[in-house]
Amino acid sequence: MGSKKTKRRKAAVTQAPRLRLSDRLRLPEGPVDLAALSTSETVGFDGDKADGVAALAALDDELSELQEKLFAHGRSGGQRSLLLVLQGMDTAGKGGAVRHAVALMDPQGLAHTAFKAPTREELAHDFLWRIRRRLPRPGMVGVFDRSHYEDVLVTRVKSLFPAATIGRRYAAINRFEERLATTGTTVVKVMLHISKEEQRNRLLTRLDRPDKYWKYRRGDIDDRALWEDYQRVYEIALERCNTDITPWHVVPADHKWYRNWAVAMLLLEALREMGLDWPSADFDVEIERGRVLAS
Repeated sequence: MGSKKTKRRKAAVTQAPRLRLSDRLRLPEGPVDLAALSTSETVGFDGDKADGVAALAALDDELSELQEKLFAHGRSGGQRSLLLVLQGMDTAGKGGAVRHAVALMDPQGLAHTAFKAPTREELAHDFLWRIRRRLPRPGMVGVFDRSHYEDVLVTRVKSLFPAATIGRRYAAINRFEERLATTGTTVVKVMLHISKEEQRNRLLTRLDRPDKYWKYRRGDIDDRALWEDYQRVYEIALERCNTDITPWHVVPADHKWYRNWAVAMLLLEALREMGLDWPSADFDVEIERGRVLAS
């Protein structure tokens, strides 16, 4: 007979939140106060780290099947696609979410872009130009590790453009995302919400472990000194671009295992919501069966 801990772990793996996780993590309309939102709560999940790791692994089969249906849909003339937008402060775990949650899916159906500071060529165009070039094709799951929101976050904190220019970008983003949603792209926007204390811990870990040195940037400390400024510009962006068509979801990110499970669940729910089925054969199955048997 299994132990109580084993039974509890199995229950956590198979649990289904009463409300969809996307509903529970969806940012309410109105003013945003990030300080009032938990960075450590495990919303929608009753269990510990081991339970969370097991629950993430348990999503593999369904997530893979739904992604394959989307891929087959695109190969058969369909126009649906999925775009995951990941934003968060440094060390919040955008890359970790990609490695552990997104990686449950088939890489041939993924298009991952980690946006850096714009190049000279990109700066010569509208700020959405480089974003449009990396949008997922029909049947694909696109992942933006940072995104068009950098153009109303970093640029605002560091005053890289006039305030009026940045102010116009919120409406441009809303129009852009609405157009994506109405032409077949499901947009899942996720802000990974980490505490300042946890960020310090993760930065120290990068200095404690030689295998993490490569991840450490001296500029991270300069940005950390602007923590309150970044929190404020995030609040503005979240409030002004939190629409019914493309809402924001805030994922508590102090626990890496929960962050990974939550992101995977948001992807799973978005794919379920598409309601896709396998494409019908565009040929006579029995005739082709006969040809195969005769070959």
